Amino acid sequence: MSAALETRQARAGIAFAAPALLLIAGFFLLPVAASLLLSLTDFDIYAVADPDHLRVIGARNYLALARDPLFWRALVNTAVFVAVATPLSIAVSLTAALLVTAAAVRLAALFRTLFFVPVVTSLVAVAVVWRYLYHPRVGLLNYGLGLVGIAPRDWLGDPRLALAAIIVLAVWKGFGFNMVVFMAGLQSIRPSLYEAASVDGAGRWAQFRRITLPMLRPTTLFVTLMTLIGNCQLFAEPYIMTRGGPSNRTLSVVLYMYEQGFRWWNLGYAAALAFVLFAVILAVSLLARPRAVAA
Repeated sequence: MSAALETRQARAGIAFAAPALLLIAGFFLLPVAASLLLSLTDFDIYAVADPDHLRVIGARNYLALARDPLFWRALVNTAVFVAVATPLSIAVSLTAALLVTAAAVRLAALFRTLFFVPVVTSLVAVAVVWRYLYHPRVGLLNYGLGLVGIAPRDWLGDPRLALAAIIVLAVWKGFGFNMVVFMAGLQSIRPSLYEAASVDGAGRWAQFRRITLPMLRPTTLFVTLMTLIGNCQLFAEPYIMTRGGPSNRTLSVVLYMYEQGFRWWNLGYAAALAFVLFAVILAVSLLARPRAVAA
């Protein structure tokens, strides 16, 4: 291939990619850069009314975060949510995928649709419905517990139970997507591997441990990373159901960022929160990747 032809092909590639690159720069890179600059200022409601009140304060917002007990409470809540909800969601998703794949063809399609419905349902609507399910007096969950002689619980009002209640909702809401991904991974495994294992006398558990799990490593990595990133951005569930209470036990980093930015108009502080969350998500993703590959 001549150098002139290579040059023309390179120019054509750049020309085709240029519109997408411009959109990425305009709607992603520039806002990110502006947010980074915003995090180095004390931009608040007074600066909105009069830009002369805007001051560049450097890393003072980040230093204030280190001394903010609400930030650490939100970070701990988010970490607990991620640590519990992520493996639980993966386990439920993989179990559902195995069961649906083993079902008859017609039943598999039915169950796949039923399990995927919560994923495409509005999260706000789901959170409102679950808030009534958790109601201490008229909730369906407490009604069911009463039938077996268990006293009703204030699921969203008890600091010991509120985060667990939100974890259950989040796992139920999102496991259908991971289930579909796992089903695609299961269908890519050659049946001849299981047939050969059966001939060698391997049981169901041995086949699952020696064939299914190793062949699902790329799928598990994808599901783990996507679930981790999504769980780190916990917002709608506590915002709709508890407003971060009780006693800030369901306050997440994103919810705290929202309150600082759009309730108290501390936009510079909220921008600093956003970049701290970005650093946390990046670190968690990098730590989870080699472990997921080795699993």
